[in-house]
Amino acid sequence: MEFSQLLKDRRSIRDYTDEVPSLELINEIIQDTCLAPTASNGQPCSFIIIRDRDFIKALSDESKKNLLAAIESDPNSPLKIYQETLRDPGFNVFYNAPCLVVFVGPRRLHSLDVDCALTVAYFMFSAVSRGLGTCWVALGGNIRDKELLGRMSLREDQRIVAPIILGYPVEIPPASERHPPEILKVI
Repeated sequence: MEFSQLLKDRRSIRDYTDEVPSLELINEIIQDTCLAPTASNGQPCSFIIIRDRDFIKALSDESKKNLLAAIESDPNSPLKIYQETLRDPGFNVFYNAPCLVVFVGPRRLHSLDVDCALTVAYFMFSAVSRGLGTCWVALGGNIRDKELLGRMSLREDQRIVAPIILGYPVEIPPASERHPPEILKVI
């Protein structure tokens, strides 16, 4: 696949077929992510692969509960725009995707968000090159339940950075309108 086509095909996918990507394929994609640049080549990201749809739904319900509590405690929360959707019992923040890959890393690492964001980009491009779709679901990272975190094997010194859904897209939507780049100055 041409790189320019890869960029065009990498869209946020929220509608997947029921086919679950094989663990072998997911591992190949994760191997590609190890090529991502990270601060001091620290490669701090670890991965939790979840292909159990009932568990994905439990994580969705936990995130929704915690997001709604945050909205209720802060009426000016920017999350308020999601309030009605989050109250819908049928809404799954992971869009019923067949697979969820959770990117985690050391809680105290200053560069973790940037390191993981770069790693996620490599993950997404690798997935697209193999005919899969992804979507970073920031609303899905609000897991506080100790039992769920334990089942995920998330250590106390780690935190969730990026919950990424993965699967075979029903379709690839066209890119939304993009504005031209704003170059402030050339010196």
